[in-house]
Amino acid sequence: MSRILLVDDDPDLLRLLSMRLIAAGYQVQTVETAEAALAQLSVERPDLVLSDVQLPGMDGLALFDAIRTRHPALPVILLTAHGTIPDAVDATSRGVFTYLTKPFDGKVLLDRIAQALALVAPSSRDHTAREPWRDAIVSRSPAMADLLAEAKLVATSDASVLIRGPSGSGKELLAQALHKASPRASRPFVAVNCGAIPEALLESELFGHVKGAFTGAVNHHRGLFQAADGGTLFLDEIGDMPLALQVKLLRVLQERSVRPVGASQSVPVDVRIVSATHRDLDAALLEGQFREDLYYRLNVVTLTLPSLAERREDIPLLAQHFVERLARKYGKQINGFAPDALKALATAPWPGNVRQLVNVVEQVCALSTTPLIPLSLVQRALRVPSVEVLGYAEARRRFERDYLVGLLKLTDGHVADAARLAERNRTEFYRLLQKHGLTPELFRQEGSVADERQEKPAS
Repeated sequence: MSRILLVDDDPDLLRLLSMRLIAAGYQVQTVETAEAALAQLSVERPDLVLSDVQLPGMDGLALFDAIRTRHPALPVILLTAHGTIPDAVDATSRGVFTYLTKPFDGKVLLDRIAQALALVAPSSRDHTAREPWRDAIVSRSPAMADLLAEAKLVATSDASVLIRGPSGSGKELLAQALHKASPRASRPFVAVNCGAIPEALLESELFGHVKGAFTGAVNHHRGLFQAADGGTLFLDEIGDMPLALQVKLLRVLQERSVRPVGASQSVPVDVRIVSATHRDLDAALLEGQFREDLYYRLNVVTLTLPSLAERREDIPLLAQHFVERLARKYGKQINGFAPDALKALATAPWPGNVRQLVNVVEQVCALSTTPLIPLSLVQRALRVPSVEVLGYAEARRRFERDYLVGLLKLTDGHVADAARLAERNRTEFYRLLQKHGLTPELFRQEGSVADERQEKPAS
């Protein structure tokens, strides 16, 4: 079911259009301002935006410009009065799908909406059920849809693939999807993190060893290359592989055989290599930390995973997916997130990407006592401070000013009494008041008598 975001400040027209679109089989979200529309877009990306041009605050044309910047593939239809037709016509030249003048024919509107939606690729969520190779990747964003389409094409070949992307973005999930979509799907998928295994053990883990090859080698050991024979070997964090081992890996890729540590004979292997890194391998090449010949062997095809912040449309979908999974783990009846909590998730920076989102959702599921997870738990999990955290200098300045205000209120603005309570002479006290822009007279009660001579600072 296609999702339409309807933007109009006329409640009657909003209700009428909403009823007509729902009757036509669309899922409709309504808002009355452009600002509310942008907030809604940060939470969930619709398939089409239908907006009036004349709106309070930001108008429909400015809304279109903002949408064009953030979601260039999202179609927009404008509703315009006669006075704004020239602006709407100009907007079509900049990318608005079309515009309709009020009053408009309902059938024409539905036709235009159908035409716009026909140009939009179906959401990746709709494909998930029909494409089991990528069923572990939860997404509806255009960025991920494009990446997965490319991955599916690459999967049918035997070319080596280098997956780039920030830590926690799901590189291993993409590697598994490539394997499932490939002719090797019935054979093993073996993953190894090159940065997590000590250098002294990594060679044995990858290539295997024979009995007696080194102290502690009491048995023959098949390496991961042999374990993945006929299938896919995923080398995660390939950028952390030591240079000495890079030479041996290159030899394996060239000869398509491995020699276990301590062995005199090589063993043939048939393995597709998928590697991944969050490091800048181009910089590592220049610094001599990564071999150029190995780089080109591994980097036949590059797939780049976007960060979670670059695919915000997926955040509500991912959060709900993790909630359903984790609610079962903790044996709780949790239906999802309160609206303000979901908005906080959708607008958070996510430096840790999907891995951080999983951790946040697990924490709130473990602590939640209600069917809808509240904003307070999300803020706690995101480490959003509930009170303002100040630097020492600013905290001291605020305390000093509040302290002086309290003294002046207590003494009805009598500086001599306030200075005495503060254990400071009047000259110093006046300097403090001047520093913080405080005027004693403003604190004097009506009818209060003050000794003007006494209140003057000593020279």
